[in-house]
Amino acid sequence: MTLLSVVQMNSQDDIELNFSIIESLIQQSKDQAAELIVFPENFVCFAAGKQRQTAEQFESIQKRLEDLAHRHQIWIIAGTLPCPYRPNGSIISDGRVRTVSLCISPEGTEARYDKIHLFDVQVGDAVGGYQESKFFEPGDETIIAKTPFGNIGLMVCYDLRFPELALTLRQQGANILTAPAAFTYTTGQLHWQLLLQARAMDSQCYVLGAAQQGWHGQQRQTWGHAAITDSRGQLLQMVNTEGHALITSAIDLTEQKTIRLSMPLMQHRRLLNY
Repeated sequence: MTLLSVVQMNSQDDIELNFSIIESLIQQSKDQAAELIVFPENFVCFAAGKQRQTAEQFESIQKRLEDLAHRHQIWIIAGTLPCPYRPNGSIISDGRVRTVSLCISPEGTEARYDKIHLFDVQVGDAVGGYQESKFFEPGDETIIAKTPFGNIGLMVCYDLRFPELALTLRQQGANILTAPAAFTYTTGQLHWQLLLQARAMDSQCYVLGAAQQGWHGQQRQTWGHAAITDSRGQLLQMVNTEGHALITSAIDLTEQKTIRLSMPLMQHRRLLNY
């Protein structure tokens, strides 16, 4: 069995303050003997309208996270960071950025996932309307990160609402799905726990849902409730407090194999044209 940690944060627009909290949470995770820690979306800087400014620091932030992973000998899912260039190195010329989730080992960055599904919706909160596609360019590639403790399918926030992505990652060999998020208070209250459990049940993967919680500036409020689900879709742990928090659970891939053999969903799946 392997111990994995999931983080809840209340990140603000102060990168140095956020990094002090990040390192404290990594130390807590190591104290609990975890091998992986998953951070939420916008964990280094949560600041509307400053995506491009933060993206200009992408490589220096990545290096700081790699140094932390090496120093503490832990794997890090670096929630999301804005990045001004695509995986092939080409610059995004229209001023938008990519939402990037990195899988970092103690030896360096192992995988990069660019968020595919963008949050262009109307929500009944203080912000009202969200249009991520105005500021972000979508990715178009699914990513599996191979680790000593299982294959990780990388997802981000709004991706949770699309079961075909989780199923594709399972078909590509995923044992674990990561979901760094910053769900709005309104949508999170309705669907966050339900979506984590549904994607785990669909894919028969562990799902690690890291989350932002609380107020970020004057208008943006996130739901929080970072959580871990098992391969049956059962909730193992959930944060029910405000602010920064960390939960750690064991995963058992032998038990996961038994679950998948007893209910072989992938073999039973039929793609029908209605």
